Amino acid sequence: MIDLKGSFVAIITPFKDDKIDEGALRKIVNFHLESKTSGIVPCGSTGESSLLSLEEYLRVIEIVVEEAKGKLPILCGTGTNSTSKSIDMIKKASDIGVDGFLTIVPYYNKPTQEGMMAHFGALAESVEQSIVLYNIPGRTGINMLPGTVAALSKKYSNIIGIKEASGNLDQASEIAALTDSDFSIMSGDDALTLPLMSICAKGVISVTANILPNIMAQMCDLFANGKINEAKKIHLDIFPLIKNLFVETNPIPIKYAMHLMGFCEANPRLPLLPLSDKYKSDLKKALINAGIRITE
Repeated sequence: MIDLKGSFVAIITPFKDDKIDEGALRKIVNFHLESKTSGIVPCGSTGESSLLSLEEYLRVIEIVVEEAKGKLPILCGTGTNSTSKSIDMIKKASDIGVDGFLTIVPYYNKPTQEGMMAHFGALAESVEQSIVLYNIPGRTGINMLPGTVAALSKKYSNIIGIKEASGNLDQASEIAALTDSDFSIMSGDDALTLPLMSICAKGVISVTANILPNIMAQMCDLFANGKINEAKKIHLDIFPLIKNLFVETNPIPIKYAMHLMGFCEANPRLPLLPLSDKYKSDLKKALINAGIRITE
C-alpha cells in the first residue's frame, strides 16, 4: 500500500496543438523526481482528466509510469459518475503499473450515501492497489459524509485515505475521530493544508507543488516533525501565491504559471480558457515574490 503522507503533486496535463505534449509531460515528471515530492498524481482535476479521451488518459499514465515507476509512488486519478466505467478505467490503469487510485465522488447524478458505499466498495473490490477517496463537493455537487468515509475505511483494507476538499474543518475533524490512525487524511486545498495538518491531515495532494515542490514538501515535513513555527512561516510566505493560483478555475492559473516557468504552453482544453489578462500581472508578481524564476 502507498505511504500516503507529505506532499503529493497533482500534475497538469500539458497540451500542444490540443494534443498531449509528451515531451513537456516527461520534463514535469522529472522535475518532481529531482525534488522532494512524496508522490505523483496524474489525471486528477488538475490534469483535466474529464477532458481526456480514454486513449489519452492511458497514454498520460503510461508516460508517468515510464518516467517515475519505482522512484515515486503513482496515484492516478480515476473515477466517473458511472461505476462500471470507473472500474474499467481502474483495471486498465492497474495493468499499466500504477501504485494506487484517487477516486472522485460520482458527480452530477448525486448518489446517496448508500450509493457511494456501493460505488466505492465495487471499486475497492476490483483491484488490490491502494484506493484514496476524493471528496470535493464544489465540483461534484454532493458531499461524502464522515460516517460514509469511516464505514468504507473499516470495510475495505485497500481504502487507505481521503483527499478532503470540502473546505470544512469540522468535517475533517469528524473523519479523523471516526477512523483509525493509519487512515490518511490529505488536504485537497493548498491554502488549508497547515490548518488541516493541525487537526488531522498527514499532508496534501497539491496544485501549488507543481511549481514549489520542495517548499510544499518542506512545510509538511516541518509540521510533522513538530517544527510548527517554521511550517507556519512557509504557509504565510506562500499564501499570496496560493490565492493567485485559484483566481480562476483550476488548472487555468497553474498552467499559466508553468508556462511562465518554461515548462509548457499555457492553454487548457475547452471549455476551459487561458487565464484572463486581468490576472496575469498579479500572478507574475506572486511568482517572483515567491522566488520563482520566470522566463518572460
